[in-house]
Amino acid sequence: MSTSDNVQTVLAYLRELQNRICAGLEQADGQAKFQHDSWQRAEGGGGESRVLSNGGIFEQAGVNFSHVKGTALPPAATAQRPELAGAAWEAMGVSLVIHPLNPYVPTTHANVRFFSAGDDDKSVWWFGGGFDLTPFYAFEEDVLHWHRTAQKACMPFGEQVYPEHKEWCDRYFFLKHRNETRGVGGLFFDDLNDWGFERCFAYQRSVGDHFLDAYLPIVARRSAMTWGERERQFQLYRRGRYVEFNLVYDRGTSFGLQSGGRTESILMSMPPLVRWEYNWQPPPGSPEARLYADFLRPRDWLSELT
Repeated sequence: MSTSDNVQTVLAYLRELQNRICAGLEQADGQAKFQHDSWQRAEGGGGESRVLSNGGIFEQAGVNFSHVKGTALPPAATAQRPELAGAAWEAMGVSLVIHPLNPYVPTTHANVRFFSAGDDDKSVWWFGGGFDLTPFYAFEEDVLHWHRTAQKACMPFGEQVYPEHKEWCDRYFFLKHRNETRGVGGLFFDDLNDWGFERCFAYQRSVGDHFLDAYLPIVARRSAMTWGERERQFQLYRRGRYVEFNLVYDRGTSFGLQSGGRTESILMSMPPLVRWEYNWQPPPGSPEARLYADFLRPRDWLSELT
């Protein structure tokens, strides 16, 4: 297949994935619907942002599709590939962030993307993506289900893929200034092209296709749990860590802003409400303290919990 044929194949999948995930989230929420917002980028390309707000379960959920082009890759994309500085590029992907209302339902993020750079004679392409889970009140059975589903997505591509991409996720979603993980991890991969296009694309599809299987059973288990002001305030405080990571470390946020992307869509990942508190510490022995002690660090979940 030519580069243009590859692009069209990936685009068709991403469009379908956005539709499927939005339909699944609307069904789970049972109350709100996604608002659709199409946009164009002056330098080339565009996308469609879909945002669900004030739902029965989801306080805010965003599922974005983008397909953008440019004449010179921004620094966020060439940090790992300096030889591509100044090359023309094309990027496409689906990115989502879900912020539930109930503090017992975890926040989650997922992303699948495809890049190509250079001209047809010397084009370079790669895939990236993954999904991760950020609970506020964590449960071992939820974490085990999440990682079992991640492992299932990886298994057709080799036994080492899950542990490698799980460890990559732990490293990537780590707040160095806090010395803690953003959540309980999942999968993360980037610059993937050494398996050949068909196999790399199949893996990206497997990751994207397993997201709802990983997340919706957790939503179903936790969405009816009773919560109060204490839980809500802790959720809002922990959402601050999400903001810190996305603005300080996240490569996708940096790429979007550096490439002149649509700011509203890029910052869709931010929670609708959040708070910070100076030098707050969880009470010893509390459920809040347990999150820090037992969950906000890299762990081999599948061997430790089974």
